[in-house]
Amino acid sequence: MNLQVKQRIPLKIKRMGINGEGIGFYKKTLVFVPGALKGEDVFCQVTAVKRNFVQAKLLKINKISKDRVQPRCPIYEKCGGCQIMHLAYKKQLDFKNEIIKQALKKFQPTGYENYEVRPTKGMENPYHYRAKLQFQTRHFSGSVKAGLFASNSHHLVPLENCLVQDELTQKIVNKATELLDKYKIPIYNERKIAGIRTIMVRKGQASSQVQLIFVTSRDLHLTALIRELRLAFPEIVTIAVNYNKSKSSEIYGDETDILWGKESIKEEVLDYSFSLSPRAFYQLNPRQTQVLYQEAVKALDIAKEDNLIDAYCGVGTIGFAFADKVNSVRGMDVIPEAIVDAKKNAKALGLTNTHYETGKAEDLIPKWYNAGYQASALVVDPPRTGLDNKLIKTILEVKPEKMVYVSCNASTLARDLVPLTKSYQVDYIQSVDMFPHTARVEAVVKLRRK
Repeated sequence: MNLQVKQRIPLKIKRMGINGEGIGFYKKTLVFVPGALKGEDVFCQVTAVKRNFVQAKLLKINKISKDRVQPRCPIYEKCGGCQIMHLAYKKQLDFKNEIIKQALKKFQPTGYENYEVRPTKGMENPYHYRAKLQFQTRHFSGSVKAGLFASNSHHLVPLENCLVQDELTQKIVNKATELLDKYKIPIYNERKIAGIRTIMVRKGQASSQVQLIFVTSRDLHLTALIRELRLAFPEIVTIAVNYNKSKSSEIYGDETDILWGKESIKEEVLDYSFSLSPRAFYQLNPRQTQVLYQEAVKALDIAKEDNLIDAYCGVGTIGFAFADKVNSVRGMDVIPEAIVDAKKNAKALGLTNTHYETGKAEDLIPKWYNAGYQASALVVDPPRTGLDNKLIKTILEVKPEKMVYVSCNASTLARDLVPLTKSYQVDYIQSVDMFPHTARVEAVVKLRRK
């Protein structure tokens, strides 16, 4: 490889990569160019030389793609929260379909060439869709600011009008940072200062109830700040503090205390309502969650006699969609607060055929089977890291008749399908755009035991 850092080169962009970057070849060397689109001729400068590829920054577009649009966000290129806002939304949906196909081609699970990869289901209005924000706080130009880190850095980009964030949650975090400044609350610094490091704000779309968490590395006095926030925003029903004293990149610590208000907020999906405590996981885009869960219900093709296991169940939301259609539902999650919520939600819904436990699926499923409980149906909705190897081994041992894999990462999905397709047939993959303007894609995979 003869390319060097700072070298300027012309490049034809052949396709887009999984992170939304343009990809081309310069004298047989793979080149990744963030901001470039498929079909464009660009001029770029090499920023890093790796073993099998180089990275470059876009300098000039000599031939512009007809699918390029002007991003509505004024700080789009600085922020890093969105990666493909410069691509027309209809083409974003095509790109997300292509991400799944690229991942399948890379990992090559059994029969992948013949999988039915259905067109991505998008949004009518792909803005202000995120019902939850997690913004970092830092001192910035003499005052407290909240926002996201720029790509591959710890440089904070303040966000006061994020176009993908729910507008009320944005107003609340703006007010919270103003009050942190006013009351001189200590703000975390990675080198020496303990204090507030993250603010989380989440809104229930159906109820408009809001919960807020301050993540801190030390005890703080927030009474006056809480009083002002409550007066400014009557929608806030929960204010909590989470203690995270570690130096890792993990957002939350293990201890969460409610400082004021209720333990949970109300939300709805499909035809049922449920409660969410501050730490419990729920999808970030409530409007598209409706679509995602409808697809999961359709894909599992359930029968009244089925026993269902809902792995990574969170507060029980996916399992509740099946509860009145099956003999029983069992779920598990590693976050204890989520399991408490799941049990309360099931009781509130009048469900008597559900059972929830705190723990890992790979540990609890063998325990349940040894105790005589056998599932004919399985739903898995893992984090971006995909399924644990031990869980895959467990699934292949117990082999439920039907299975739905809800994925938020095409690469780990394709990787996990390699062992799963030894015993299961992929009927189809239906992608859903949960995160417009980003390179992320969610997918529902229908699997049947061979």
